Amino acid sequence: MQILILGGTVFLGRHLVAAAQARGHTVTIFHRGQHPAELPAGVTEILGDRTASLASLADGTWDAVIDTSGYVPRLVRQSAAALADHIGSYTFISTISVFAEGMPPDADEDAPLAPLSDPTVEEVTGATYGALKALCEQAVTQTLPDRALIIRPGLIVGPYDPTDRFTYWPHRIAQGGEVLAPNDPADRAQCIDARDLAEWTLRLVEGQRTGIFNATGPVTPLTFGALLDTCRAVSGSDARFTWVNAAFLAAQGVAPWSDLPLWVPSEMAAFNRVNCARAIAAGLTCRPLAATVSATLAWDRTRPADHAWGAGLSPDRERAVLAAWHAET
Repeated sequence: MQILILGGTVFLGRHLVAAAQARGHTVTIFHRGQHPAELPAGVTEILGDRTASLASLADGTWDAVIDTSGYVPRLVRQSAAALADHIGSYTFISTISVFAEGMPPDADEDAPLAPLSDPTVEEVTGATYGALKALCEQAVTQTLPDRALIIRPGLIVGPYDPTDRFTYWPHRIAQGGEVLAPNDPADRAQCIDARDLAEWTLRLVEGQRTGIFNATGPVTPLTFGALLDTCRAVSGSDARFTWVNAAFLAAQGVAPWSDLPLWVPSEMAAFNRVNCARAIAAGLTCRPLAATVSATLAWDRTRPADHAWGAGLSPDRERAVLAAWHAET
């Protein structure tokens, strides 16, 4: 197949490029050049910005486009319309953050979506991100109703993750010693290896599948305790976990998801219990968590020692919170 990827140089995009080539496809990427990357041989690169440069795609034809970089509904709609006569199908990478607050555990693809009080808003913030992505989905399905595939990943993890929202745990636990762990080891966690997501997405594209799929993992339920235990086993460290309850963490100003990645408090627990049965029935598989941890650690060790972390507690902050906890208990 001839595949066009909008994006293609950062995290999921680069894994999609690698997986597509491994499966024998010819790949073109369209991106702004803001994230320089050494592209694999055989990849065609078109530089441009979808706000003004879509005309540069007018001479091409592709069996499928995979949009990894759409965040603003107006621009996604323009992209889908501009490419309509040049592609077979349009795959949009969305997010499970499209769901409205208060969704129940085990929510499937038909759960209510987050509303945007002002649909003209285009600034992407923590407050608008999910609702904007929901409107992007709508833009694609309305423009190409019979050719749209919508993928809603959970937290995407693995090598080249720029957010550090998973990498923090393998890295921190590999350092050993006392590790601040959030709330309860029985709390649930969900994430998906970028390589699994990329390979499965391509299989759907190859099969000309359409529709909407929640896509996170693992296939069997994962607890936070099992996640941290796996990180310890893979790294071979002497890490000791101190489980600190949510109320104390809140009192200390420790933010879920950002200061302690992957973890969310009980009122948001459904976010880590999304129903992915439709994707699993469509062939989604997830490699063992240990393989993801191992690959993430190997990649993390290639980064500079002074890497600025995008998520997680600093060593000093972690020690301070642990000291306060021990002083009270």
